Amino acid sequence: MKHTIFLAPLLALATLLAGCGSTRANDPAAAAPPPAEVEQDGRADLVKVAHREQFPIATATEFVSAPVLNVTGVVNADVSRNVPVISLASGRILEIHARLGDSVTKGQLLLRVQSADIAAAFSDYRQALADQTLALAQLARTKLLYDRGAVAQKDLEVAQDIAEKARVTVETTTERLRILGADKDHPSPVVDIVAPVSGVITDQQVTAAAGTQGLASPSAFTISDLSHVWVICDVYENDLSFASVGEYAEIRLNAYPEKVLRARVSNISPNLDPNLRTAKVRLEVENPGFIRFGMFVTATFRGQSKEVRATVPATAVLHLHDRDWVYVPLENGQFRRVEVAGGEMLPGNLQEIRSGIEPGQRVVQNALVLQNTVEQ
Repeated sequence: MKHTIFLAPLLALATLLAGCGSTRANDPAAAAPPPAEVEQDGRADLVKVAHREQFPIATATEFVSAPVLNVTGVVNADVSRNVPVISLASGRILEIHARLGDSVTKGQLLLRVQSADIAAAFSDYRQALADQTLALAQLARTKLLYDRGAVAQKDLEVAQDIAEKARVTVETTTERLRILGADKDHPSPVVDIVAPVSGVITDQQVTAAAGTQGLASPSAFTISDLSHVWVICDVYENDLSFASVGEYAEIRLNAYPEKVLRARVSNISPNLDPNLRTAKVRLEVENPGFIRFGMFVTATFRGQSKEVRATVPATAVLHLHDRDWVYVPLENGQFRRVEVAGGEMLPGNLQEIRSGIEPGQRVVQNALVLQNTVEQ
């Protein structure tokens, strides 16, 4: 009896525990792992070194400059200086004396065309000369007879009319030969096509033994004057205030970064790209001789209003993870890393700071040495 009384509470307790275990097994939240406990570390922008005196401190100075906008562009031909080379005479191309990329001078022979149009023009010209000779002879004879009273005045007027029409026909056929590019004093079915201007051949649409249909065919060559070129830049809508027609911008070619050229803003597109929200800005620049079509250019536009910026030694700026940082000393012996927006390099191994610190603030003079010390 005593054992039975003692086991009853134990059985009841075991039954209760079994029911609780079944409830936890059916609860998804109860089966999830416990939440992770994250231990907060100190501020990552604060560092402390053992010997602070080993890191010299510099004071940011004041620098007054205009805001700067840097955009990229591509060198293009000045379309107003592109001259097409065409052949008004249809026919077959016999010879080509120039190729794409060649520099040519005005009057230089480029190609020769054998044309039936030239042969027909010479035929008309010779017939017109023969008709004019006959008309002039008849006019002279009619005048002589009229003076002696052998013919009426109307016969003289008819002879004069025929002679005048013959003269007009000769002038017309002569002008046709000139337009086709032929020389009336050297009859030949072959016409020479020469360069109308000096420049560089930037396009070629003909080959030897090919045919040409005059104005119906593409231009045989395109000669470009490279003395002046265009630089086409894309400027975002929010930055259009930096560019004004008639003002100048500084350009640097990626191939020659050490050379700085001045380009004039000649046109700003009235339409914006609906996707990029940019406008085409056209710069005109005189070619020193090394600019080529398709080169990439960085154009620098400067604003009108002046702004006060800070300047620090170039060594005080730390380039880390595509960002610029400086270390600012604190009163408690620590250094705080501050993100800044670096600007242009200035004389005296100084760098402009557009934002992040103000003139008069103190920074570590050599940020890279401090960074390396902290990593160790």
